[in-house]
Amino acid sequence: MKFSVLSLIGHAPHPLTGELPSAAQRFTEVIETGEAAERLGFDAYAIGERHAGPFLSSSPGVVLGALAARTSTIRLLTGVTVVAILDPVRVAEDFATLDQIAGGRIELVVGKGAEAGHFSLFGLDEERQWDLQKEKYELLRRLWTEEGVDWEGEFRPPLKNVTTVPRPYAGPPRVWHGSATSLNSPELAARHGDPLFTANAIQPREAYARLIAHYRERFEAYGHDPAEARVAAGSGGLLIADTPRRAVERYKELYEAKVAQSFRPHLEGRAGYNTPFRTIEDAMADGPQLIGSPQQIIDKILGYHEVYGHDLQSVTVDGFGLSQGEQLETLQRFAEEVAPVVRREAPSTLWDPPGPPAGG
Repeated sequence: MKFSVLSLIGHAPHPLTGELPSAAQRFTEVIETGEAAERLGFDAYAIGERHAGPFLSSSPGVVLGALAARTSTIRLLTGVTVVAILDPVRVAEDFATLDQIAGGRIELVVGKGAEAGHFSLFGLDEERQWDLQKEKYELLRRLWTEEGVDWEGEFRPPLKNVTTVPRPYAGPPRVWHGSATSLNSPELAARHGDPLFTANAIQPREAYARLIAHYRERFEAYGHDPAEARVAAGSGGLLIADTPRRAVERYKELYEAKVAQSFRPHLEGRAGYNTPFRTIEDAMADGPQLIGSPQQIIDKILGYHEVYGHDLQSVTVDGFGLSQGEQLETLQRFAEEVAPVVRREAPSTLWDPPGPPAGG
């Protein structure tokens, strides 16, 4: 198993105290956490993209540029790039530039996004979100794999003999497809032989297992080697304590206040927006949230791996209002007490360097 840290750069008042850090402070914390993630041996660090709600992640490429300058080995991911609302030419240029600066450490996770509001913000019809996603991703794919591109589609002006510059550092970066509720993203990923990144953040395990099963079935149906199907999974947050009882004592009020703060009544009943695990006990027992003792968290990740067969586990430490010191302590405990066991029990070749040539 490989491990990534994700930040959506949330910017909501603390669920218990009401304190709200400045935007500058939040960006400083996110960059410092990325540096710590590299130092602690995490494999990747991801920045989300949100254009609505209490988030500061509207320009993930800018934040990743700062991280590229402050790190040297950790992979830098998006989580997700909302390609459905963006110009693929601009995406190709921006992230190829970033890939050059980072020495080939950039990977994209593309998706239509988890907030409905961004479609109207960019003058787009939410009803066409999957058409937008498909067309724009397929153009981005061509721009990174071809030169002199001739293209014509529905959602932007035609292109004639276009070669975007710069080119990526060492060939097209890997592109994952983020998937939370719909079979559309697994289908698009399978069609192109791309990896799948399932949110695994709010719903019960069975909902995400359905998306992954569809992806693996369609991956093979499109003629790709099933052994090459890669899957990543998110989590609904990470909170570690010495024992399960201590986890409840330490985090119950915080967790449940954050769930109440994040609840969106206008989206009640719509999959993927409001967690059904509203008490910490429910979240620890059945939710995707990684809350509890190190052994509990190990068991939960390995339980998901039995169902998902995933190569990459993403964790989030800045979603509940922990102080920066508590976030870094949590990451350190995960790196020292959880990750080594899971790596041993569920090994993955994702991102491993290629072996010597046959006969070499």
